[in-house]
Amino acid sequence: MNLTLYRALQWLWGLPQTLAGAVMAFAYRRDPHFSYRGTRVTIWDKPGSLSLGMFLFLSRALPGVEGTQVSGLGEQVLLHEYGHTLQSLMLGPLFLLVIGAPSLAWAGSKKLTALRAKKHVSYYSLYTERWANRLGKVTGLK
Repeated sequence: MNLTLYRALQWLWGLPQTLAGAVMAFAYRRDPHFSYRGTRVTIWDKPGSLSLGMFLFLSRALPGVEGTQVSGLGEQVLLHEYGHTLQSLMLGPLFLLVIGAPSLAWAGSKKLTALRAKKHVSYYSLYTERWANRLGKVTGLK
């Protein structure tokens, strides 16, 4: 898919999440950022990473994230977050309900985090995360 079509689809079909991502990117405009496969990647100080439409937010705390250079685990998380952008293209306005809400609950709930740790369940076992890994061609996150 060419870059113009990718961006047009994100802004039209994926408007809710892309608009939210643009607002967040504007809020973090002073943080380091770079382009990756048609997305805008912002390196932020939050502990987690996030994808909203064509806007990715990658945690500076990840091993392999040095300024705007990304390698190792940081690169694997970047590929994973890119997989979420492809989900956004496929699901359009349903993305926030089908992917966003379950992902945020899975990542942000203290009870679910404790349950995953207790049962030795990978964060990437949730359908939203497994699918993002497949789409992003992630090899190092299980």
